[in-house]
Amino acid sequence: MENIKADFRRKQEIFRLDGASVSMLRIVMADGSSANIIYRWMRWCANHNLGLLAYFFQWLNKLLNACVIGSGAEFGPGFVIMHPVGIVINSKVKGGSNITLESGVVIGDEKGKSPRLGSNLFVGAGAKIIGDLEVADQVKIGANAVLTKSAEEGATMLGIPAKAYRRKPAEVEQ
Repeated sequence: MENIKADFRRKQEIFRLDGASVSMLRIVMADGSSANIIYRWMRWCANHNLGLLAYFFQWLNKLLNACVIGSGAEFGPGFVIMHPVGIVINSKVKGGSNITLESGVVIGDEKGKSPRLGSNLFVGAGAKIIGDLEVADQVKIGANAVLTKSAEEGATMLGIPAKAYRRKPAEVEQ
């Protein structure tokens, strides 16, 4: 239950940073919140050797939210699913805290190896993170980017294949 509260507080913070002061009731009713709740219930069941019940919640998330998150996938507090449709996450994925996902994100396995995600990440709509790689803290992955190599701390990853975007000195905020 603590992780669900942390997830929703983080989602409320994201809305606030976008200029919308919304109630917790609005957050609970927002797109993606049911996917977060079902994911956390699934993880609780998986952690307590209730595999069949965990599988039921995985199936329920696919049915209700059109997203598939493997029962072994682990995310710290502040995990936010903004729009769940099309999200697919492999069961071996491990992630830190404050990870935000948009719709259509795929975080997948390649040859038995899955990504390891740091904390304070944003993953844009349609982005793919595939294989044995590490995404460090404070990384932003742009919409439709395809990440097949590790990303350094603070990077903004764009393109296919994704590469770190560097601002020109004139673009740096004063």
